[in-house]
Amino acid sequence: MPNEGIIRSEIEQIVRKIVVERLGASGRPAPPPLRVDASARHLHLCREDLDTLFGPGYELKIHRPLFQEGFFAAQETVTIIGPRSRLISNLRILGPLRPKSQVELAFTDAISLGLDLPVRLSGDIAGTPGALLMGPKGSLELREGVIRAAIHVHMNPSEAAYYGVRQGDAMKLRIGGPAAVTFERVIARIDPGSRLNVHMDTDEANACGLHLTKDIELLK
Repeated sequence: MPNEGIIRSEIEQIVRKIVVERLGASGRPAPPPLRVDASARHLHLCREDLDTLFGPGYELKIHRPLFQEGFFAAQETVTIIGPRSRLISNLRILGPLRPKSQVELAFTDAISLGLDLPVRLSGDIAGTPGALLMGPKGSLELREGVIRAAIHVHMNPSEAAYYGVRQGDAMKLRIGGPAAVTFERVIARIDPGSRLNVHMDTDEANACGLHLTKDIELLK
C-alpha cells in the first residue's frame, strides 16, 4: 500500500504537466502553430493572359506546392519590363489562375524597375501601375496590377477566434533576435481553408533578420 502514494504523486505530476502544456502558464490555451514566410516577387495570371504569354490552352506545371493547400509555385516564369526598359527576368508564376492578373514586388524590385508602387492587399489593384510582361509565346501590357503586397496573415475561423480578430483587422507581429522589429499592420485574412501563416516580402524579411530567429509572436 505505501506504493500507492508514490504512484498517485507521479500521476498528478504527469497530469499537471499536460495541463500546463495545453493551457500555457497563464491558463490560456497555447497559441496555434505559426509559420512566417518571406514571399519573393511573383506573378498571378488570369486565363486570358496565360494564353497570351504561353499559348492558347497552356496549363501551368507545378514546381513546388506552397504552404496554403491548393496553391503552388509554377515552373513557368516571365520577364517584367518597367519604365525606360528596365526589366527583371525569371518572375515566377504562382497558381492556381485568378480572375485578374497581378504582380507582387518588394520595394527594391520596384526601384529596380523604376516604378512607384502602392502597398496594397492582394486583389486590391484598382488604380495601380502597370507593366509589360514577356513570355515565350507573346507579350502583353498590364494596364494595372503591379503592387507591393501588404504584410498579412492567413488564418481559419478558429484561429481568428483565438486571437479575437475579424476579417481585415490589423495585428502586430513581433520578431525578436539581433534585428528585432515589430510590424504594426499585419492584416488578418480569414478563410476556412487557410492555415496560420504570415506573408511578408523579402525586404521586410531581410530587415528584421527573419532567418536568424525563432523568437516570433503574433499579437492582436
